Amino acid sequence: MRFVLTRRFYVLLALGIVPLLFAWGSSWLAYAVLAYDILLVAGAAGDYLFSRNLPEELTIERSFSGRFAIGDPTEVTITIKNASARSYLMRVKDQYPAALVLSGEREFEALVRAGTNASSSYELTPPRRGRYEFGTTAVRVYSRLGLVWVQGELGSEDEIKVYPNMRRAREMELKALGANAYLAIQRKSLRRGDGREFESMRDYVRGDELRHISWTTTARRAKLTTRQYQIERDQAVVIALDAGRLMTARIGNETKFDTAIHASLALMSAAAKGGDNCGLVVFGRKVRKYLPPKKGISHIDGILEALHDLEPELIEPSYSRAFRFIAANSKKRSFVIILTDLIDKESSRELIDSLRLLRPRHLPLVVTIGDRDLNATVSDTPRDIDEVFVQSAAEEIILQRDSALRQVETLGGLALDVTTQTLAPSLLETYLRVKERGLL
Repeated sequence: MRFVLTRRFYVLLALGIVPLLFAWGSSWLAYAVLAYDILLVAGAAGDYLFSRNLPEELTIERSFSGRFAIGDPTEVTITIKNASARSYLMRVKDQYPAALVLSGEREFEALVRAGTNASSSYELTPPRRGRYEFGTTAVRVYSRLGLVWVQGELGSEDEIKVYPNMRRAREMELKALGANAYLAIQRKSLRRGDGREFESMRDYVRGDELRHISWTTTARRAKLTTRQYQIERDQAVVIALDAGRLMTARIGNETKFDTAIHASLALMSAAAKGGDNCGLVVFGRKVRKYLPPKKGISHIDGILEALHDLEPELIEPSYSRAFRFIAANSKKRSFVIILTDLIDKESSRELIDSLRLLRPRHLPLVVTIGDRDLNATVSDTPRDIDEVFVQSAAEEIILQRDSALRQVETLGGLALDVTTQTLAPSLLETYLRVKERGLL
């Protein structure tokens, strides 16, 4: 049905029924009421036929307050533009993606006068990344005689992308590094000491290492002179993000994969402030996305674009393929950060065996993301047999992880075992420590 009868129609219909109360014994009055009702229905039909074609000058546009990001509300504005010579009373109902959380009213009524606009807004909060579609906007327009609402659709369908939340990533960075995050990174990046990049000469002071003394300058000045170094900039950081089975586990309202994405973005922001180039590899059984190390706003936008619709798969990741790809595409020595999870000997063994593909050219950091603090789980006294089994399984996972991470360190890499809550701060602190010590 393309129309709905209005309140005016029902009021007029009710008024036509009233004379029937006095129609006993008066057939002509009954016929008069019948004729009235027929004329009313005919009038409604004619009103619909006359009003059913909406003028081309009546349009609807949908706009957004910004880019959609997971967990952040975004304002959606519906604007009715009336470029015709008459006014329209309209009811509007927008068709938004059902997977997004609605705040406010997506339905409204407005009298749009000739040559003017009318608008209304509501908010949508995406719970997940991905692509979503808006339908056209459903409208009801009050007919010329006011007997029917003419139904139709205006506007167009829109596809939107929901991106990782960059604001949340920067909040992680600030929380880990303090309010003066930029100054903290710059101070560490410019810290004079054991870096690799020559900075300047200065007079020798007690405690300086002999290997830093410039003997040629000392001979020329007849005074002991020491070389000063600053931590190298423009180094390469490559984040290898596991998109396999274990990263599908949900902690709270999101997967480990989403937590790892936001921690990676926080690290990329810090690396950009430290003057380093940051790249990304997303892998499962094969490499799914690769963005070579770069820096700058456009590079971050490219990372967000690459990650907006990627989801982990229920398959085992291939570390050997991922590390072989990194080794082939990263000729410059890089800090390779592997964000993954390990709970069995088989995956640990493959990771350790494959790690040799990165050494000694690159410095790997293996970060295992646990479901929760397993050490806290095994420290409590079990109250029943179920808790005994839980603690036994937790102890087994802890032993396997500790063994795997010790082997990583034996191979010359770095290792972290963290929860989703401690992932971002631990990752950022390790990055700064690597920079400060000149390990690259």
